[in-house]
Amino acid sequence: MLRQYELVERVKGYDPNADEALLNRAYVYTVQKHGTQKRASGDPYFSHPVEVAGLMTDLQLDQETIITALLHDTVEDTLATIEDVEKNFGPEVARLVDGVTKLSKIEQMAENERAAENLRKFLLAMSEDLRVLLVKLADRLHNMRTLHHIKSPEKRQRIARETMDIYAPLAERVGMYEYMREMQLLAFEQLEPEAYTTITKRLEQLRQSDNGQVDRIALDIKQALSEAGMEVEVKGREKHPYSIWRKMAERHLPFEQVSDIMAFRVVTENPEDCYRALGILHRTFQFVPGRFKDYISTPKNNGYKSLHTTLFYDQSMRVEVQIRTREMNQTNEFGLAAHWAYKQGDRPDGAVGWLRDLIEIVDASHDAEELLEHTKLAIYQDRIFAFTPRGALFQLPKGATAVDFAFAVHTDLGAQTVGAKINGRHMPLRTPLGNGDVVEIIKGKNAQPQLSWLNFVVTGKARAAIRRSLRLKERDEVAEIGQKLFDEIAERLPAKIGKKAIRQAAERLEFEGVEDLMYAIGSSKLSDRDVMEAIVPGSTADMPEELSQERAISIKGLTPGVAFDLAECCHPVPGDRIVGLRLKGVGVQVHAIDCLELANGVDIDWLDLSWGERSNGAVGRLSVVLYNRPGTLADMAGVFARNNANVINLELTQRDELFHSYEIDLEVKDLAHLTRIVSSLRASDAVAQTDRS
Repeated sequence: MLRQYELVERVKGYDPNADEALLNRAYVYTVQKHGTQKRASGDPYFSHPVEVAGLMTDLQLDQETIITALLHDTVEDTLATIEDVEKNFGPEVARLVDGVTKLSKIEQMAENERAAENLRKFLLAMSEDLRVLLVKLADRLHNMRTLHHIKSPEKRQRIARETMDIYAPLAERVGMYEYMREMQLLAFEQLEPEAYTTITKRLEQLRQSDNGQVDRIALDIKQALSEAGMEVEVKGREKHPYSIWRKMAERHLPFEQVSDIMAFRVVTENPEDCYRALGILHRTFQFVPGRFKDYISTPKNNGYKSLHTTLFYDQSMRVEVQIRTREMNQTNEFGLAAHWAYKQGDRPDGAVGWLRDLIEIVDASHDAEELLEHTKLAIYQDRIFAFTPRGALFQLPKGATAVDFAFAVHTDLGAQTVGAKINGRHMPLRTPLGNGDVVEIIKGKNAQPQLSWLNFVVTGKARAAIRRSLRLKERDEVAEIGQKLFDEIAERLPAKIGKKAIRQAAERLEFEGVEDLMYAIGSSKLSDRDVMEAIVPGSTADMPEELSQERAISIKGLTPGVAFDLAECCHPVPGDRIVGLRLKGVGVQVHAIDCLELANGVDIDWLDLSWGERSNGAVGRLSVVLYNRPGTLADMAGVFARNNANVINLELTQRDELFHSYEIDLEVKDLAHLTRIVSSLRASDAVAQTDRS
């Protein structure tokens, strides 16, 4: 553990103007406040914040950050308050400490909720000042270094999983690769102990049997460059066990077949030398096609710059080589922290694009599970590069689609997307993008995000924005159903109802406004009797216990899957006589009147529904039995084509020597359209039997 004078000397070593008295006071403050508290290791608790502060001095951060590191647990784990911190160390330190402090008051929450709430506060705090993130990452790194002292295996696993899922990717996203690698390695040891032990043993065996092979390869690379007149530094290392294990898992390879276990770093003086070194190495050694990446011309979002290539050494061994300048090397290891310059008074940029995306996700997420899902997607590590037609570069996760790209450009563009051109060709929106694709988004003025997009988008920003839009649309359409129900209820009352009476009814039922009242009616939170009593108190006294609906409610203009769901059991289409089941927390489920499943819902609130005039479009389901002979399936498809029906799903349900049975979902306009198709099928020589199912 760093002694008080050692910590102060470290800070003064790179910042002679630092307030020595303030640093000393902060050190004493944390020692006094934590007092006799102990860590799981048995060490005094204050050793943890002191070590975190030491990590911050390694990054040469300012005195406010060092003091924040010293105090970051005092508000959570001692009697100190934020007001105490502000009084003794100023508002800036108090704000930073408040941003880093974990939310211990929510320990009783479910695991996902607790993690999500911590993450929510964390993201919002670091959006204001990235020093919050730097201290938090150092805090987590030191906790991981001492994780083995915790006795509970379940707790160790939980902390390791959270580190692997959130903190290591966040370290990568701000370019702190040293932190990321160590966090991953320590978490991997807890999460996959057998794999960790096996790989580390195999690496040790390789080390003992290679007779200095890493040094020999590094020397050969340096010699090849020296002979061309280049003075460079070359360092070699084995990839760490987690990196090897992940490659084994992704490629389904045993350890023996993982070829590029060794990686080498060439450090030059300037970017021009990087490209020159690359050319020399490619002439000297055979390179592996498709394994070259230029992160100098197109840096990663976190500022990472380097050339990557893979070479064949001795014609069989693959070795990865990274080529970069000294400045790039410093930035690549410590990311945003490396940009912190005291003498110039610079501050890290808290408004970087990926961070703005995270904050947007926080605002759009509906609950803890969504927040965690979207954030993990947003900090996904494997990236591809895609361009707008004007050449603007966007980095996206592998597997990203045109819809992901549109939301990455701007949320409004994503919401208005109706089509896309990829490299000049019209392509489906679900098409995965490749490196270097040029993507042109086609937008529609009145377009809206579609529910089906959630089946293929992969970025957290896109998923969060789509779900938020769908929730707003759902609320509007449920409120519209509520309004129609309200109008029908009001017609049963003896008096004519005006706007003032509706506002008063909302107040009596303790809703903030009329729209909230309509939403409550539409979502089955209020009974007809409750609504009548709120509009005209005492009006239901002489009414029967069961209040019957007097006219059907039209669902025209509402969106299936949003305000209501068309039941899977009977697949009603426009023209069918329909009723609705109002299920609390689920919404309205629309059934055909002759659906057998309705017998199971006799105690549920029923609605008399109608399609409304000129309602158009639904999915009908047919059961079709074909004769088992060549061409019958084609004949059936021909019937669908001639009747302008699109097949959504086709499933072979039974097969024998004489017949094949299929269940088919078709897009149809209405009942008349579906009836024509059934008649055409029954008239076909290929069809033995057909019915709606």
